[in-house]
Amino acid sequence: MRGRTAAKALPVAAVVGTVLSLVNQGSVIASGATTPGTWVRVAVNYLVPFLVASIGYLSGRRVRAPAIDWPRYLADYHRDRPAITERLLTRAVSGRHAAPYPWTVEPLRDTPGPILDLACGSAPTRALLGGAQWFGIDASASELAVAAAVGREPLARARADALPLADGSVDAVCAAMCLQVLIPLDAVLVEVRRVLRPGGTVTALVPSRLIPSELWRHPSGVIGWVRVLRALGIRSEPWPNPQARDGLAELLQAHGFTVDSNQRRLFRLAVADPTDAALMIDGLYLPGADSESVARAKRALSSWAGPGRWLPLPLRRVVAHLPHSFTGTGGTVATHRQDR
Repeated sequence: MRGRTAAKALPVAAVVGTVLSLVNQGSVIASGATTPGTWVRVAVNYLVPFLVASIGYLSGRRVRAPAIDWPRYLADYHRDRPAITERLLTRAVSGRHAAPYPWTVEPLRDTPGPILDLACGSAPTRALLGGAQWFGIDASASELAVAAAVGREPLARARADALPLADGSVDAVCAAMCLQVLIPLDAVLVEVRRVLRPGGTVTALVPSRLIPSELWRHPSGVIGWVRVLRALGIRSEPWPNPQARDGLAELLQAHGFTVDSNQRRLFRLAVADPTDAALMIDGLYLPGADSESVARAKRALSSWAGPGRWLPLPLRRVVAHLPHSFTGTGGTVATHRQDR
């Protein structure tokens, strides 16, 4: 009854319901011989196509993540492809707007810190927040090794749902492209809330969905994505936390945060040659995909690649803060800042 489902199903129900009502009940209504049963049948004429259209729309888009050990998959993925996320996002552009990482940290530029970069990977935000007291935490030794090799420190290896930090010890948390894959997500957000001081800021960058208007405005890029997904035999990337994408603002609110902004931008990823195509496919999370499917997807995207070709990459940035008293899954809790 909300969002895109309602937007798709209500027009269908209006048209089909009106046609059915005119065909089946039109003469009764025109003659003035209606009864309560007549209006019940009219209501059913609208309700049935609404339900059919809703179920059809949802069944074509709902994707279940494979039954897989996601922490193990992520560990292996980032061991074999360290800095892959940074390599992709640093290539993304959005007209005159800031690139993804500068856009993510923009709300933190005046924050002296401490700033926790959650699941920091190769720590691409370090240089962007050079004047702040910054530190990064990630579970991947390979990602942290890349970050350390280029002087992006201090760093610590730890899980996002068991942060080695004291309560209320950080002024801000930066979570770039991680909340859609970190599990258990509720435990991660509880930890973020625990280590953040009252009034502290969270800024998170997550993938977003393409909206209908973008499908029409950028048909070539959409065709590129369709080629990839068809070759892989999937409808979308099987995120373990799809609710942490376009529903991230509501999720943060449920965990006691106050949302300050919820913005979305469409970035472009150039796919000029087979090298770009291979990097794009390697940057996808594809648990359960066999090597032949991955190779087929690379061939499909490589055959489409060329000068001026690009894939649309919609991203969402949510900025929130922890109020001095908040209501979360455990009820209303009063918090007080302590001297550090």
